[in-house]
Amino acid sequence: MTDDLDDLRAAMRAATPDADAATRAAHLALAQKNFEMLQESRDPTRPISDGSKTGLWTGVKTMLNTFTSRAALTATTAIVAVAFVALTPMRDVLIPTQGPQFERAPAVPSQERDRVADAMAPIAGEPRAEILFAEDEADVAPAASRLSKTLAAPAPSAAEGYAIAPVPQPDVALRPEADTEAFANADSNPLQITEESPVSTFSIDVDTVSYSVLRNSLMQGYLPTAEMVRIEELVNYFPYDYAAPDGNVPFQPTVSVSQTPWNPDTQLVHIGIQGALPDVADRPPLNLVFLIDTSGSMDQANKLPLLKQSFALMLGQLRDEDQVAIVTYAGSAGQVLEPTAASDRQTIMAALNRLDAGGSTAGQAGLQQAYATAAAMAAEGEVSRVILATDGDFNVGLSDPSALKDFIADKRDSGTYLSVLGFGRGNLDDATMQALAQNGNGQAAYIDTLAEAQKVLVDQLTGALFPIANDVKIQVEFNPATVAEYRLIGYETRALRREDFNNDKVDAGDIGAGHAVTALYEITPVGSPAQLSDPLRYGAAPEAGSGDELGFLRLRYKTPGSDTSNLIETAITTDLPAQADTGFAMAIAGFGQLLRGGTYLGNWGYDAAIDLATANKGVDAYGYRTEAIQLMRLAQSLSAQ
Repeated sequence: MTDDLDDLRAAMRAATPDADAATRAAHLALAQKNFEMLQESRDPTRPISDGSKTGLWTGVKTMLNTFTSRAALTATTAIVAVAFVALTPMRDVLIPTQGPQFERAPAVPSQERDRVADAMAPIAGEPRAEILFAEDEADVAPAASRLSKTLAAPAPSAAEGYAIAPVPQPDVALRPEADTEAFANADSNPLQITEESPVSTFSIDVDTVSYSVLRNSLMQGYLPTAEMVRIEELVNYFPYDYAAPDGNVPFQPTVSVSQTPWNPDTQLVHIGIQGALPDVADRPPLNLVFLIDTSGSMDQANKLPLLKQSFALMLGQLRDEDQVAIVTYAGSAGQVLEPTAASDRQTIMAALNRLDAGGSTAGQAGLQQAYATAAAMAAEGEVSRVILATDGDFNVGLSDPSALKDFIADKRDSGTYLSVLGFGRGNLDDATMQALAQNGNGQAAYIDTLAEAQKVLVDQLTGALFPIANDVKIQVEFNPATVAEYRLIGYETRALRREDFNNDKVDAGDIGAGHAVTALYEITPVGSPAQLSDPLRYGAAPEAGSGDELGFLRLRYKTPGSDTSNLIETAITTDLPAQADTGFAMAIAGFGQLLRGGTYLGNWGYDAAIDLATANKGVDAYGYRTEAIQLMRLAQSLSAQ
């Protein structure tokens, strides 16, 4: 009696035609050719660690080493070919059709072939020199012959024709290993004893890079490291309802005092600054130079393609009298679009869409070319700005942040501002971006989504491009008769010396039209049980001012184009009421401290931060605060793992 399984085998043999060795070899040669074409980077990839020694490549190599038969090797080779096609971003590949010839595909550079050969040699189990590459159609047949001999198959005949078809791009871009990321930060500000150090001085900061990087990290399922978190950039990410300035001053401070949410025995001094919002219709003409990084590291979906989409959003906000030029840099720098009226959006977009990534990162040459272009565009009464868009990777020319600082400092006196937009992860050089933006009288932002591009380049475009006050410094002198200790929350990288406050040659941060700036001090009143330091046995009793004064606030700023600063002063008294937005600002500051370690938070945790933010969310026209609360919830879950 025939076994049912034998019947099934016989039926399958009858239904399956014999394999054609020539066709098989030709298809394998085609897979080899597609492999050459579809390499994502045009330069050698950055070295990364093996991690846990697991993953797709490890599994494939193990599988190939395990199988010994040619039949098994044939099957797994097909699987590898399919894996390359499925995981490769949108490119052209060859697929079978009708016709006598292969349709021509782009030749693979020798550098690319060498890199692939080195990578494939261990998998193929053969020396590197034995791996063949088909550079054009004429080489496909020899490659097929080589593969057919490996499989003990006869050499192929002329292949039936092939056509070019697109490969769909995956919806989700995997985050590259963050092995070269560098962030500019410092240890949290220490607690200061008022009798010993009563004066605190720092530069204002309106950058928002840290919040966007934090969000990007959490959305990818991991907690940011402490060095990624700059608390002032988290707090200043959000708009606040501070009082608008009166008269001709560009801004005015609003100060309040309230109980600290994480310590009932301390208080928070909340300093808010609201920049004036001039009539947009009367704004001066704008000269923009897009300085775009087109190096090989920008060849990822969340880098150069997102950059193009982001600038397209921005173009819709410009006026006809504005001008745009485009300078790119990779192995060298060059101008790809001469100054063009913003009304000619078709020409500008065509220039953007022609950009492609490849080469090393000659940042110095790009900056020099961009400043030269901006100088040629400048005219009396107009605003000129270079907008650098990069993943922060400078590996040719000036790559040291201190050297870049000196270079930009020499250029900012020309009146051309510099803003920096960061894209992508994996080699994000935050330290370089900060050095450029802080010394170029500009703002730094990180764009990880089109929604963030909308916020930075559309909703807040006026503040990002039109300065109303330069070199803005804050100095607070605390009264030792009423304040025993204090600490500034955030602004670690913006600290200034006491004497820098009155020195107009010392550079500081800038405020754009409509910008809001927030600073928070936690203070310990004299006699509070929260005081961490003991009074000095032999210390003299300080001579203090009025008993109801906690401190005295001073601000210095320059109007754009001026070399002389102006001074604003106001007393910080115990009776200043809390502002409407104080609660939310405190919640975000607490959130940032939790991510950095929470040294002064006691038992206050994520639940309390979420409750405080939710209770003080207020008007949330753009949904930024709702998003922040969701990020707090996500961070809480990730921290519990």
